[in-house]
Amino acid sequence: MNSPATPSVKPQADARSSYKAFRAIGTRWMDNDVYGHVNNVVYYSWFDTAVNATLIEQGVLDIHAGSTIGLVVETQCFYFAPLAFPQTIDAGIRVAKLGTSSVRYEVGLFAQGEDLTAARGHFVHVYVDRETRRPVPLPAALKTFLETLT
Repeated sequence: MNSPATPSVKPQADARSSYKAFRAIGTRWMDNDVYGHVNNVVYYSWFDTAVNATLIEQGVLDIHAGSTIGLVVETQCFYFAPLAFPQTIDAGIRVAKLGTSSVRYEVGLFAQGEDLTAARGHFVHVYVDRETRRPVPLPAALKTFLETLT
């Protein structure tokens, strides 16, 4: 027997106040596409940059010698308003779910000075041993920092 379809909820922009940390990212001339706005693939690059740069700056991710690395296993983005060069983007970061070996990061992209996201998305990192690529528990320092972003 088929169940009735669940009504879909249209994604909405988030307020700046719903994010815990921010990072400014400058757009580049090459980020714009022929339609005059930033191409959709660039948004995913900004998600990665915002999260990983924050983790590196906090001293909880060593991309060169750390025994644990994060692999992206899921990602999604919703677009609400165009962004374009030469704007500066504020990337807001929060942690929506903290598991044993995984983290769901949510990132809101704001035109500088705007209160609502131009885009928002998420990605899930599964943290694995650098050599074996098998899941491992989040390192204590990483987990402690990520708790401040929930």
